Formats: sequence, structure tokens, C-alpha cells
Amino acid sequence: MNPEDLFSEVPPAELSTDAARDQIERLRAEIREHDHHYYVEAAPKISDAQYDRLFRRLKALEEAHPELLSPDSPTQRVGADPVDSLPTIRHTAPMLSLDSTQEPSEVRRFHERVLKALGHDGGTDSRSGETSGEPVAEGGDSRASSGDPPAGDAADEALPAFLLEPKLDGISIELVYVDGVLDRAVTRGNGREGEGVTENVRTIPSVPLRLRTVGRSAPDLLAVRGEILMRLSAFEALNEQLMEEGSAPYANPRNATSGAIRQLDPSVTARRPLECLAYDVLDVEGADFRTDMEGIEALREWGLVVPERVERVTTVDEILAYHARYDEDRDTLDYEIDGVVIKLDDLEDRVDLGSTSHHPRWALAYKFEPRKEITRIERIAIQVGRTGVLTPVALLRPVEVGGVTVSRATLHNREELERKDVREGDRVRVQRAGDVIPQVVEVVSEEGRERAEPFRMPPRCPNCDTPVEERGPFTYCPNRFGCMAQLKGRIVHFASRSGLDIEGLGEETAALLVDRGLVHQPAELFDLGVDEIEPLPGFAEKSATKLVEAIQRRRTTELRRFLYGLGIPEVGATVARDLATHFRSLEALLAADRAALQAVKGVGPTMSELIVEFLSDEHNRGAIDALHAQMEALTVPEQTGAGGPLEGQTFVFTGSLESMTRGAAKKRVEALGAKATSSVSGETDVVVAAPGAGRKRAKAEELGVEILDEAGFLALLDELEGA
Repeated sequence: MNPEDLFSEVPPAELSTDAARDQIERLRAEIREHDHHYYVEAAPKISDAQYDRLFRRLKALEEAHPELLSPDSPTQRVGADPVDSLPTIRHTAPMLSLDSTQEPSEVRRFHERVLKALGHDGGTDSRSGETSGEPVAEGGDSRASSGDPPAGDAADEALPAFLLEPKLDGISIELVYVDGVLDRAVTRGNGREGEGVTENVRTIPSVPLRLRTVGRSAPDLLAVRGEILMRLSAFEALNEQLMEEGSAPYANPRNATSGAIRQLDPSVTARRPLECLAYDVLDVEGADFRTDMEGIEALREWGLVVPERVERVTTVDEILAYHARYDEDRDTLDYEIDGVVIKLDDLEDRVDLGSTSHHPRWALAYKFEPRKEITRIERIAIQVGRTGVLTPVALLRPVEVGGVTVSRATLHNREELERKDVREGDRVRVQRAGDVIPQVVEVVSEEGRERAEPFRMPPRCPNCDTPVEERGPFTYCPNRFGCMAQLKGRIVHFASRSGLDIEGLGEETAALLVDRGLVHQPAELFDLGVDEIEPLPGFAEKSATKLVEAIQRRRTTELRRFLYGLGIPEVGATVARDLATHFRSLEALLAADRAALQAVKGVGPTMSELIVEFLSDEHNRGAIDALHAQMEALTVPEQTGAGGPLEGQTFVFTGSLESMTRGAAKKRVEALGAKATSSVSGETDVVVAAPGAGRKRAKAEELGVEILDEAGFLALLDELEGA
């Protein structure tokens, strides 16, 4: 059929609403289908001229009948009106970062840990993939050759599969579809919330505004994690265009992508050659997947572009071979990758393994060796950080490393500087560690050239002139709250996402506040007025008012955020949360001794000593008291589970529950005071065995552990939750 047969030549304004609606719906469906062929399958079915004619007709119909316009129409990719700022939006599900390595031995250990956690610690050779002497089926799947999944005990014995995919070097994004229509798009941010960039993402042709439903119906809710990127060929063309216009080119595709996706004017984003690849289902309602591979196939059917060369394997050798193939092809690809991702395929097993506060235990990024280049050190400077550490930094003759111009590189600490014998004027090899942080790898010898004197760390802090102290390989300025360099870092840390989350208080603003003498300690942030901030460079009355209001809103905050913001040694976001949950007030924590601190999960002798030392220091205590005096309330969450009817009991779930997911079941018993673990042992009190239970049920029977079927488990919940 000729696509132009979809509409008549009657002028749009002369059509009735019903006739216009009919044409609009048919045109939208046809254009979406051709968008899919062009952007997803790279196999266009009609000419550009034919496509343009369809698009112009649809646009004319919508302009003549604005009441029929909808946000998922293909015409809405052109960009909405500019906005003043990007909103902060909470993610549907956490977007965690990945633990990473460049070492094959670490990949082997990861593989072994996952297998052991899933009960495959016997008879499995993680190097060869052999189990109990039986060969793995063709295609890397240890199931029977018929392709049918094994049942019962055999299901628990099957070697777990892993999904492999390229680690794309772009901007992470969450796409949320409601009833099949794109509802919002959010950058990763801190993993829990990010910036709302919906109107910008609408302009990206490879992002469907409405899910395709040719072979699979759309779910009620779909949250997808993807990566927005710019192909290298498109990036080069963009830079050529910018230079012709007299504008500065971008350093690399990632910077260009980040700048484009965070534009306040979506029409600017629409002019950038962006693509989006979807690779993970974060949440779904109205569809069900057992494996990650099933989710990837569903994303493909719904019209999203997924990464190429996704493979499903079981053995370490297959993982290493996949990584080697991509590393070999890396320089021939038309997009940037910095490694490959290894993910456990079974979604229920992922729930069993769980996550730390930073990364899932069921996934690993296997990075490529960083790219290296040679340049010269102009001089060595000293940088004073938030914690008082003096870090030597090499100021380099600018050199491009992996598409990024590098002019500074860390030399780490005093001992590392001496070990590498790096001196001013040396010719050195530089790399971007993880393709991100520049480092000096080694000195490149130059025969006949006289070298400078060995560099020595200064005896006094270059910022506040306080005599420095040496602790192991590190050099410290002990003037914690009197050193302006440390104060700037402490303010940034205090205001960070995991701290009090004060919007607009970043490095530049913190430096201005300290350099202009407006803030001498963090507590003075709460005394700032609009009249003090407005004269600062980059501020006006509106922006100054917004910053003051953002600070004042944080007079009430969570205790865990306050503790993290103090910058206590070794106290990250997870430990801060555990301290807040355990002590439940700042006063109780300040009164705690080492023994009391070691009663907190994850706090050992060394950490407890550092915490006590920090909190008992006279200057630190004064700064903490001053901050506390500025706060109206430090809140802690209501305790759940403690003292519940299942307190002290340990539950294990095996098999596939029909009424809820394992994750939901675990949350319900934890709310009643129990602990949910993934393996059966002598410490286990109850095993909930659903259909498909295998080795865990057998082990429970062997140990005499109480076993409940799903009906018995639900009856127990009804009894205890209704009490």
C-alpha cells in the first residue's frame, strides 16, 4: 500500500473532528512503524520524501484540530518550551552503580562468589564450567539439550547463566511508561533521584513515545534503564559544524551528550544527534519475566533499541572470551564503551543475592585497560582536600587521552611519589584510570637529560601554614576547621546529595562563600542572607533567594544525612544510616564509647576508634555543637520489625511463589522482626518452599528445619499481621 493512501487531499480545516481523528490515528500508527524500521531496525521501508509527506500531513491535521493533539504523537519530538530549571524526580527503583575490575582474577572470584551464594559451591569448576562431570549443553546453557528447564532438584543444580553486554559510555537514564505512553525521563543523579529531562528525551528519535504493541501488549507500568549516547561519526560531524559556526567543539561524545540532555531548551536537544539504548527493566506491572534475557527481548518487541551482541553464558572462560572480543573490536566501533557488563540472568536469584548501598552483588563491570599517552610534567602542585590530606598533583603539558584533554593527574601520596620517583620536568606516561581519573603511570627515561631534584612534600600546609603531620603514606593538615581549603570541601560534602542535599551549593559557590569571608564554619551557612549572596559573581536576587531558601529548608533533616555531612572518618552513607538507626539521636552517639560503637553493624575496632577520636576532638565538637544548634529537628525513621512476633527467627525462601515475589515476601517477614537469608543452615528457623523448590528444601529436611508451603506461609502472615 502507498503510505499516502492513508489520507485524503481534503484540507485539514475542512474535515470534521471524527474524520480528522481517524486520519490522525492512522498516520500516527504508520509513522511510528516507519520510525521503528528506520531507527531501531535500520531498515527503512519508504523514502525520506514519502516520510516527510506523512509527517507534514499529520502536523497540519493537529494544527487544524488542536483538541486532538497528544503528547505521544510523533510531531511532539520537536521540543517543548524552554524551562527555568530541571526538576528533581525520584526513581521508580534505585539505579545503582556497578562494582568494577580490570583483573581476570577478580572476574573469577565474582563468578565463584555468585555460584557459592546460590548453593553451587560443590562440584563446580568456575574455570571450565563443568559440573559433576557433565558437559554443558551447546550454547552455554547447562539445561537439557531439549531446551526444557529442569524441574525440582535439577533446577537448583543447573549452573546459573550470566548475561553479557557492552558497558556503554554515555548518560544513564530512566524511562517510565504508563499504559504504554512515555510518562517521564530522569537522569541517574545519585541513584535514588535525578533530574527530570522528559521533554529533552522526547526529542530523541530512538525513544518511542508510545510502546510498540505488534507482538506484545504494553504493560500498565514499565520503568527502563538505558544509556543516551552520541555515535562517534555523529560527534565528529557535530564538532565540525560547531567549529564552522565559530563555537568551541566538545572534548568527547559523553560531554556532548551530557550537555545536550541537560539543556533547559528542548529545541537545542532536538538538534543533537542522540540515541538511546535500553538494557534493563527496573520495574514492571502487567508483565512478568523470569530472566534478564526475557526482559531484553520484551524491550526489543516494545520498540526500544537494545545493545548489540548481548550474549548468555555460564562459564568464566566464556566471559573472558567475550571481553577479549570486544576489547579487540573497541577501536572499530562507532560508539564509546569502557568494558563489558556481567549480570546474573535469573531475576529471582538476583533478589536472593541483593545489593550493597552502592552496587548489586549479582553484577560486575569488567573494564578495559585504560588508554595511555606520553606528555611532560610542567610542575607539581599540592592540593588540600576536605579531610586535610595533601595530595601531590602533576600539572601536565596538555595531552589527549582517549578523547579527553588531560592537563592534571594525581600522584596519590608521598610514598607513591617517592616510589615512582616522579619529578618536575619529567617525561611521563599518563592514563585515565577507569577511563575517567588521570594518573601518572611511570617516568619515561630520556638519555642525556638532567632531571630536577626529587620532589619533597612541604613541611607546612600551603593553604593555612599549619605544620603538617605524616600518617602512613599520607601527609595531613591537622587544622580541620581553620584551614580554608578543608572548609570549602567540608561545605560541599555537608551540602552533597547524601548529606543535607542543599540544591545550588556546589564547589564554586562554596569557594566564593569562604573566599569572601561569609562562612568560617558550616554552621554559618544557616545565617546567610540574600543581601550577602546577591553581590557574588553569578548571582542575582532570584538565585540568591533560591539558595537561602534551600539552606533554610534543611534545618529539619534526617539524622543519617547530618552524620554523613559531618565528614566523620570512615563514615559513608551506609555507616551513617546504621549509626542513626542504632543510636537514634545525636546526643546518644556523642556519648558513645568504643564498645558502644562496636555494637553497631559494620563498625569494628579501627572504625570505632576513628569515630571517637573525631567526635571527642575539641574543635570538631565545637563545630558539631554549632551545627546542631542551627537544626530544628534531626529525624530518624520509625523502627520496623524490632520486637516483632518473629524477632530472632531466620527465614529462607525457595521456589517460585505465586502470590508475591520473593523480595516482597522477605520484606513482610522482616517487618515482623525476622531475618531473611538465601542459604539454609543450622541457624535457619523456617524454609518457605514454593513450587520448584529443590536443594534448599532437601537441606532443610536433612537439618530438621520447619518447612512451610505457600499456603502455610500466607496463613502465618495473616495470623501475625492481623494480631
